[in-house]
Amino acid sequence: MSRALIIGGGPAGLMAADRLAAAGHSVLLVDAKPSLARKFLMAGKSGLNLTKEEPFERFLSRYEEAATWLRPMLEVFGPDEVRAWAEGLGQEMFTGSSGRVFPTVMKASPLLRAWLARLDGFGVEVRTRWRWVGWDRTSGVFRFDTSEGAQNLTADAVVLACGGASWARLGSDGAWAEMMPETVPFQPANMGFGVAWSDHMRPHFGQPLKNIVLNAGVKAARAECVLSAQGIEGGGIYAVSRALREGAPLTLDLVPDLSVDQLRDRLNAVSKKQSAKNRLRKGARLDDAKLALVMEVARPLPADLAPLLKNLPVPLGPPRPMDEAISTAGGLSLTALDAGLMMRNAPGVFAAGEMLDWEAPTGGYLLTACLATGRWAGDAAVKYLTE
Repeated sequence: MSRALIIGGGPAGLMAADRLAAAGHSVLLVDAKPSLARKFLMAGKSGLNLTKEEPFERFLSRYEEAATWLRPMLEVFGPDEVRAWAEGLGQEMFTGSSGRVFPTVMKASPLLRAWLARLDGFGVEVRTRWRWVGWDRTSGVFRFDTSEGAQNLTADAVVLACGGASWARLGSDGAWAEMMPETVPFQPANMGFGVAWSDHMRPHFGQPLKNIVLNAGVKAARAECVLSAQGIEGGGIYAVSRALREGAPLTLDLVPDLSVDQLRDRLNAVSKKQSAKNRLRKGARLDDAKLALVMEVARPLPADLAPLLKNLPVPLGPPRPMDEAISTAGGLSLTALDAGLMMRNAPGVFAAGEMLDWEAPTGGYLLTACLATGRWAGDAAVKYLTE
């Protein structure tokens, strides 16, 4: 049997190991942390949104410029296949009203246990607390720091699935980039932004802004976000975070179900003798969090409040630190890889998952592409070993 080495025990690495082992190859999977798939398990704490049920072309478009090279991988292992794969591991799935697909148990641990049992049945060997620290490309030796001391390994095929550079405590610290000059600098993705709030906002930290539309340049998302002591975060912000990171201003439509004229009529129906706060509360039906935000960022208030409420500017500071981001942009440059995700200058070495230079919004897109690229790299490694 050919010997395959997988570095990284997240979804992409596990999927590559699965494909290689199922094809009959001997597989050693190593990970720097004491246990596997820690970020995957953390994602499961909010329900484990595995994928998104929507027309394929719309799904693919969420990856923006990465859609071109991801297309063949997602055509092979897209939303339908991800769901069938999870069901094949004994997990009942359901689709929420937004099209997001979850395990019925709403957590990751049963799926991970079933998957690891499958890999164990294939004979996959797992070693934890093995940190990759060096690579001699000439000899093909990979060096590791382990609890038993320094270790050197070679293999007939290697799949790198080392993750991005966020959530370092869960294993994705981006340290591997120091060994690979083909890396595009990391940037935070799906992250919050700082806002220099006044003390006026303190009582509202932790409160959501519900039923709003967030606009950032040409990007728009109808979703919620959350006010925090650090700034503003949550699903709605994550959905437009790339545009914000690239310099687009953030504006909010606080009353998306009414036109400017309809909103103006409602506001004018409230006596002008009322305070501005009462007019906003009664006419626009703003809750306390929205009302506080308007008073924070828009005073002195204009006489015509309707256009303001439909296009409220929120002055943002910089993105929150990268280690707080859900994911990262940047990583191993795609120009360094061939169509099978094998490194052009290192035959037999493949890469997959979030360590590649791509980004996607939350909502099932990240996990689906990590699984798809891991599967693609694993299959390409099988082909390499059998040619």
